Amino acid sequence: MNMGPDEGQSCHKTVCVMDVSGPLGSSLVDCLLNRGYYVHAATNNLHGALHDLKGLPIDNNRLKLFRSDPFDYQSIVDALKGCSGLFYMFEESIYDEFTAEIEVRAALNVLEACAQTETMERVVFTSSVTAVVWKEKRDLDTDVDERNWSDPEFCRKFKLWHALAKTLAEKTAWALAMDRGVDMVSINAGLLLTGGQLSPENPYLKGTPEMYGDGVLVTVDLKFLVDAHICVYENSLAFGRYLCFNHTVCRPEDAVKLAKMLVPSSPAPPPSDGLMVIQQRIQNKKLNKLMVDFIDEVHVDD
Repeated sequence: MNMGPDEGQSCHKTVCVMDVSGPLGSSLVDCLLNRGYYVHAATNNLHGALHDLKGLPIDNNRLKLFRSDPFDYQSIVDALKGCSGLFYMFEESIYDEFTAEIEVRAALNVLEACAQTETMERVVFTSSVTAVVWKEKRDLDTDVDERNWSDPEFCRKFKLWHALAKTLAEKTAWALAMDRGVDMVSINAGLLLTGGQLSPENPYLKGTPEMYGDGVLVTVDLKFLVDAHICVYENSLAFGRYLCFNHTVCRPEDAVKLAKMLVPSSPAPPPSDGLMVIQQRIQNKKLNKLMVDFIDEVHVDD
């Protein structure tokens, strides 16, 4: 298997985005096409016509649509055929004690299919900040970064089902990637500030008061998240995990702004409501350093 994509060859490469039914997947497809890639757009949605997928430029001759069931190995293999890269994301609208098993099984199938795809050079695995910040004894004197992992037993104890699923699925993916020689990079994203899941019921938000108090409540804009995915795919120096966020919620006014985004129709909450200013205790310096040249290139292209 080739290790790491060659930079500057995007116009000759074919990559797969799985799953494209959400805002991140569809936006990635659009951006990759604009950068000259050929794209296999795979959806986990097994109902409805492929050409009814929202937000996809289906008339682009460099785009092919696939229906891939993460539990149907052959459908994954078919979507990956001829691809040099995979951008993989898996998101449920409801998380419970059974979701972790579903995400783990899906990750196993996808990474095994990547290992069997001879043309595959790199996998970008979308995970979450919730796979990083949750454990019993949280040291508030030490910043959280990519080296931290959420504790599955702690997640089970407090029913942090989103965190549990993302932690176990990512750990499974890393174990298989290392065992099978798959070049993988993960993006551990903050709360995405777009799409239909931006509501108080978003499973990411379970434990929000504790995340705020710990200084680890972070969000990310869609464009920044898309750019981060493409950056870690194209940069041959990218490795390991990358925390991805561009906003921190550490002040009462930040919390009020987030609450208003979650429930736009609600009256504005009190400006403080007993909240204190909290020191930020989570860092994404590793990603920011990698993104400097990429952002400069994007601005030049624009």
